[in-house]
Amino acid sequence: MNKQVKSRQRVADHGEVFTAEREVKAMCDLVLPETQRIDSRFLEPACGDGNFLAEVLSRKLAVVRKKYRRSTIDYEMNSLLAVSSLYGVDILADNVAACRERLYKLWAKQYKSVCKSECSDDMHRSIRFILERNIVCGNALTLCCVDENCNDTDEPIVFSEWAFITGANIQRSDYTFAELLSQDEAQLSISGSEGTFLQKYICHYRRLGENG
Repeated sequence: MNKQVKSRQRVADHGEVFTAEREVKAMCDLVLPETQRIDSRFLEPACGDGNFLAEVLSRKLAVVRKKYRRSTIDYEMNSLLAVSSLYGVDILADNVAACRERLYKLWAKQYKSVCKSECSDDMHRSIRFILERNIVCGNALTLCCVDENCNDTDEPIVFSEWAFITGANIQRSDYTFAELLSQDEAQLSISGSEGTFLQKYICHYRRLGENG
């Protein structure tokens, strides 16, 4: 997204203004070590179509490629970890869809470049599932999901925490959030102390989404 405004109406209705690429890069540079740590979690509470999240993911994937390009399994697991560390909320459904697709395509392009003929369709499905869980349509002020008219519903925003536990098995833990607790200016921790624990799933990292 190069334009900072999609329409005057969207600015009037939702205060939607996109941050320019130069400013995005400069702000990410302020927390450079965190943007290069594969498992460092970031949350953008008004993510739009993903300007900040795409920049952070690009930096993380550059590190993954440098460290793990010689092993398909190691690359897959760490690139999945990089994607799973990013969270976003936006009140507009088209922005949420665009953000998910943008991050997916960014990941998929590099995955194909690194793993070539060893690329897995299951891996693609796992990444899409993570993005469906991590990039949500809601109101970051009330922490509620919204309907098609951008009005709050009774459904709370739910985020998933992802963590490799044994070998290729990954654990997904779902939480509701009453508030967002900032660790620093750019990074937010996703942990049980910040919300109500809902449920937990464990499966192979290429099989995400098959059990709910």
